[in-house]
Amino acid sequence: MPNHLQVNSEIGTLREVLVHRPGPELENITPDTMKDLLFDDVPFLKIAQQEHNQFTALLKQHHVKPIYIERLLKEILCNEDVKTGFIQDYLAQFALDPVQIQTTAAYLQTLPAADLATTVYAGLRSETVELPEDYHQPFVLPPLPNAYFTRDPQATIGNGVTINPMTFAARKPESFIFSWIVDHHPRFRNTTTWLQPTLPTHLEGGDELVLNQNTLALGISERTTHAAALTLAEHLFNDPASTFEMVIAIHIPHNHAMMHLDTVFTMVNRDQFTIFPGIMDQDYQLNIEIFRPNGKGGVKIKQAHHLQPVLKEALGLSEIDLIETGGGDAIIAPREQWNDGSNNLAIAPGEVITYDRNYRSIQLMRSHGLTVHEIPSSELARGRGGARCMSQPLWRDDI
Repeated sequence: MPNHLQVNSEIGTLREVLVHRPGPELENITPDTMKDLLFDDVPFLKIAQQEHNQFTALLKQHHVKPIYIERLLKEILCNEDVKTGFIQDYLAQFALDPVQIQTTAAYLQTLPAADLATTVYAGLRSETVELPEDYHQPFVLPPLPNAYFTRDPQATIGNGVTINPMTFAARKPESFIFSWIVDHHPRFRNTTTWLQPTLPTHLEGGDELVLNQNTLALGISERTTHAAALTLAEHLFNDPASTFEMVIAIHIPHNHAMMHLDTVFTMVNRDQFTIFPGIMDQDYQLNIEIFRPNGKGGVKIKQAHHLQPVLKEALGLSEIDLIETGGGDAIIAPREQWNDGSNNLAIAPGEVITYDRNYRSIQLMRSHGLTVHEIPSSELARGRGGARCMSQPLWRDDI
């Protein structure tokens, strides 16, 4: 399926998926930089790579092709003109003076494409480059340890993509990398872009769930603003290439434990969803806004408070099965949600990949008729993301 993208659901049989194998960037996290790099701990790289290998091996066993974003970057950097332009534009993102830019660019230009791609993700130690003596930072280019969560900087919606304006500085370079891949890699030739990272607010892929070819769910979260959600809805409603007619904006608590919608809510079958009950009040209510085109190029908004009837209407179903993370238990549910028990990747209708540590949620999903494939999670989970976070579908079969 060269030069094509297709994601019209969360559950259609998965064929191609964008991933990033954790690399030396994980070893460039320190206790002093953990907070800025959005980590709570320093993962053990060797085990993280083994766990990621098991994840991609499982994908291959089920006829899903992993597409490594670092390889796509390497491939475009083999073109010398692209390489030179990429280096100049990449360096321009950081607080470097002209001499520092010139010196660093000269060094990067000497690297073969594969080494340059590795360096972009791993970060560049300032001692590697002969910078002026007044430069006292350990890195001239920062490491990108969150890059194995390919869900967030970009998202495939229908036959196009969003290149997302990320919330925190630590992740903005990831969107920059994907924008260059979209512009220069033949795999993405003539790709429709629904959203650009230059948007003066923020929106991330973990908050984008494609329910069907007409309906997108968006989390209004710590990392996606209401303004960005409205902007994306307007673009989808007004672009002739789009089939989307409804956006369901679901407001969730704005905190690190529930940073994206897919950390508390995922679609796992035609009529089944996993959900963390902590996003609802004791009456199972939450704040929902339904966006539809107003016929004048804008958006009209309808309020709702119960998720089930909204999903039934959007999907044309009479019943919806909401499977509560950890069974809704006051202790088990928040523990398993923290360890991504709600962050499931559907590889086909009713068939998901999830972390093995969330055994209570796994038991519940199986008792509801789902096929569950478990992957190890001792180190990958330290980055606060599960199987869905570590994958960006490029092609799903229609259902």
